[in-house]
Amino acid sequence: MESFIFVLEIIGTIAFASSGAMVAIEKKMDIFGVNILGATTAVGGGIMRDFILGLTPPTAFAKPVYILFAVATSTLLFFIVYINPDIIHSKIKCKYYDRIMLWCDTVGLGIFTVLGVQTASKFVRENMFFFVFIGVLTGVGGGVLRDIMARETPYILVKQIYACASIVGGIVFVLCQRTSMTNMTAMLLGMAVTVIIRSMAAHYNWNLLRIH
Repeated sequence: MESFIFVLEIIGTIAFASSGAMVAIEKKMDIFGVNILGATTAVGGGIMRDFILGLTPPTAFAKPVYILFAVATSTLLFFIVYINPDIIHSKIKCKYYDRIMLWCDTVGLGIFTVLGVQTASKFVRENMFFFVFIGVLTGVGGGVLRDIMARETPYILVKQIYACASIVGGIVFVLCQRTSMTNMTAMLLGMAVTVIIRSMAAHYNWNLLRIH
């Protein structure tokens, strides 16, 4: 189970780091800024989670492998664009960039939502609200920090259904945990629900009510 969780953490870290790094590249930040934004997006939600749970130092610092993966991913993307800057404005970029970034954000959201719930359940017993809150914070926290640092309105406040997908996925995971279902299966179901809702919201442009 620990190996399974570690693999999920690495996949989520790479996905979110890619998202943060590409935002930084579009904002024309230097290589340091690209790495900072990539790493912040990847581990920011987990750091917030750990502070609330009283875990010091946060896992991102106690086990720097996550930051190393985030930095390696960000640096790789920086040099890919640095060597071929036209890729940012190419037809290929216009066609695939938004789709790739959507999937990076969506996969990261699904993974870190259930990992947040899983971590919270080790410290508190039978508190669905707390579990889901920590799951959502872990899933969206890094993205919120990314957007604030990039001087953008946080994605979760304006763009389609995002945090709500995390909420539903977290609830599904908690409910599945209370059955005879294995923890791994419950995590996969929670992730799947989050990813499916988020993907469908992006595809069909679902948004919450707002005042126009």
